[in-house]
Amino acid sequence: QVQFVESGGGLVQPGGSLRLSCVVSGSRNNVYEMAWYRHTPGKQRELVTLITKRGRTTYADSAKGRFDISRDNAKNAIYLQMNNLKAEDTALYICNANVWGTWYWGQGTQVTVSP
Repeated sequence: QVQFVESGGGLVQPGGSLRLSCVVSGSRNNVYEMAWYRHTPGKQRELVTLITKRGRTTYADSAKGRFDISRDNAKNAIYLQMNNLKAEDTALYICNANVWGTWYWGQGTQVTVSP
């Protein structure tokens, strides 16, 4: 059974930083791509960034230059360093992982950017 442990969300002021973590267990180390999505009520779920097992990354335009994804394959973990946060970054950030060809979703961690 694939399980996620996501952490690092919280309340931060505009211009601040947060670091999200996501660890996947139960996968027998066969985790391929991993990604962060975000969801705001009333809007479609948005891909923020994705990283392959070899470390190739892609970013949404809104994340380029401010967010940085990294990965620890030994731990089946990804990290999202978010800098210069803006109010529009407020969302539920959800970890997504390709395990043996099937995509699984975490529960998410809430990020709120507010004065």
